[in-house]
Amino acid sequence: MTAETATVLTARALLLDMDGTLVNSDAVVERCWQRWSERHGLDFDEVIKVVHGRQGYASMAVLLPERPMEENYAENREMLAAETADMDGVVPVPGAAAFLESLEGLPHALVTSADVPLSNGRMAAAGLSLPAVRVTAECVGASKPDPEGFLKGAAELGFDPADCIVFEDSGAGIAAGLAAGMRVVGIGPRAGEYGPTVHVADLTQVRVTAAGDGTLQLTIG
Repeated sequence: MTAETATVLTARALLLDMDGTLVNSDAVVERCWQRWSERHGLDFDEVIKVVHGRQGYASMAVLLPERPMEENYAENREMLAAETADMDGVVPVPGAAAFLESLEGLPHALVTSADVPLSNGRMAAAGLSLPAVRVTAECVGASKPDPEGFLKGAAELGFDPADCIVFEDSGAGIAAGLAAGMRVVGIGPRAGEYGPTVHVADLTQVRVTAAGDGTLQLTIG
């Protein structure tokens, strides 16, 4: 996307996914789910298509549909512990630090499928500041692609869903944002095929400025 084709969107608040959007944690995710795939005799290439954006128990429910949910919840706790203990290769998405700095004092929230320890750990490992408002796995009863997390983020910030823009990288996350009635900026190589409102390679292609009327102007491209 070139400057000549830049898209300008107006919003009142921004809702930010973490993994794949602010933080590149693919190396850890792939290591942990590779081990899980081998343990259950599943094809890793098919497993990895499912897991991005979802909470672990929800991915397991898709991949092992006959298994009791209690087992998924238990194994998800083990997966979260393993991921939280492994920060090797966790880095910021290009432009993430400057993007977050540009949002200081403006309405925004983190909406992530990670729990508090994992989200704190990954943001710290990537050298990124945590938004003051955060909706983590502990805050919701349903994983993305359910819109609950984004709707809670909008409510906590005090804005209507239609006035919020979501930043997401995964199919599950983009579906959640659209289901919440929000526009979605797709970030990174996975996002384009899932129908976001607009798609960019990374956060270096996004600029946010505050207008005098309380709105945020996003120049994308």
